[in-house]
Amino acid sequence: MPALLSDEDLVVALRVQQTGAFEEVVARYGARVLNTCLGMLPQRADAEDVTQEVFVEVYGQLTAFRGDAKLSTWVYRIAVNKCLEWQRYRKRQKRFAFFTSLFGVDSNVPTHDLPDFEHPGVLAERREQASILLQAVAQLPERQQAAFTLFHLEGLPHSEIAEALSLSVGAVESLLFRAKASLRQRLGAYYRENMSD
Repeated sequence: MPALLSDEDLVVALRVQQTGAFEEVVARYGARVLNTCLGMLPQRADAEDVTQEVFVEVYGQLTAFRGDAKLSTWVYRIAVNKCLEWQRYRKRQKRFAFFTSLFGVDSNVPTHDLPDFEHPGVLAERREQASILLQAVAQLPERQQAAFTLFHLEGLPHSEIAEALSLSVGAVESLLFRAKASLRQRLGAYYRENMSD
């Protein structure tokens, strides 16, 4: 298939099942989706699994893509939703493990999972600090977490985050403000030293 297709032409190629079109989508957005998933699910294995699920859904839901947003925005929206679904699933697992442990029922469900943080955008010597930060980000409400990840880790503009989360730009700005305030409170001096604008 021709190199450097526009997103619009790529969508057309996908819809007519042109050879190599889906592989082009994965090549174009795979690393960015994995980075987003690592920002929300710092366990690398989880992030890789969810990244695969994202592209399975992209492929399966292509007919639902109306083209009123950019292809990249649509892919980010799917990635964020898949990450949130995974977080909810893990929380249910943990609650189940907690209750079974109360009643002495043996369970193989892990009761904790500290991040094995390996985000590719972070230098090795800063991994420990980044891991601490992402543990705090994981405690934010879902929408704050998604907005923070897309803005600070992926560098998306407010307008594109708004499209990805189906919110207004003002709502995204408010989420980011509240997320930073919450993280400042949680991380104190560390946040002021390492997350200044």
